[in-house]
Amino acid sequence: QVQLVESGGGLVQAGGSLRLSCQASGRTFSDYAMAWFRQAPGKEREFVAAISWSGRATAYADSMKGRFAISRDNAKNTVYLQVNSLKPEDTAVYYCARGRTAAASSDHVEYSYWGHGTQVTVST
Repeated sequence: QVQLVESGGGLVQAGGSLRLSCQASGRTFSDYAMAWFRQAPGKEREFVAAISWSGRATAYADSMKGRFAISRDNAKNTVYLQVNSLKPEDTAVYYCARGRTAAASSDHVEYSYWGHGTQVTVST
């Protein structure tokens, strides 16, 4: 059974930065793509970023390009999301997910395991 545990969220002022982490259990972490999604109150879950099994391929939602950076450390079974220049509209619960395949995808149906999320709140 795969478990994903996110951490690193919190309250930050607009313009600030956070580094989110997602620790995965299991020995096959490096075989699969990983991704971050987020869900704000009253809104649908939306794609943030994804990374292929090797880390060589990444994908971002257009609104987050240049501000967010996804990376992974397969030796530590961990995927990261560096979030910079935060805006109040970035306030959401951020979830990490493990892919069904090795390829990065923005489609949530391509992800089979999900964490419980970490709250990011950006104040003005």
